[in-house]
Amino acid sequence: MVFPNRKIVENIRREYPVGTRVELVRMHDKQAPPVGMTGTVLGVDDTASLLMHWDNGSGLNVIYGEDCVKKIPIVRTVCYGKTEEWYSREKAEEFFFQAILGSEGSEQSRYMKIYNELKMGLDFCTDGEDL
Repeated sequence: MVFPNRKIVENIRREYPVGTRVELVRMHDKQAPPVGMTGTVLGVDDTASLLMHWDNGSGLNVIYGEDCVKKIPIVRTVCYGKTEEWYSREKAEEFFFQAILGSEGSEQSRYMKIYNELKMGLDFCTDGEDL
């Protein structure tokens, strides 16, 4: 087992703040969640291990130097002044596509602008108002 120094611990804390969403790539534990399981970082301990809440209810931590996770990218949208964070671009696209279908006029234009920005791969998409 690798015991990281204080600088490494602080770097991990900056990289994985509380609330960061991750996906499991590899974990060396018989009780590990399945590869691909997603979860939320609850904190980082003094050994640089990620304290976890997995979506399947498991609380098994990610051990620094042993296990591997990848951050799930966040997509942010701003519509009518309200900011939303999406951990799935596909869900954001579907939401705004349905909003386009259920609206018209300037409202539809707002939703269409965000939808198009999502399709272009932008991580911050806005209706262009209130900025």
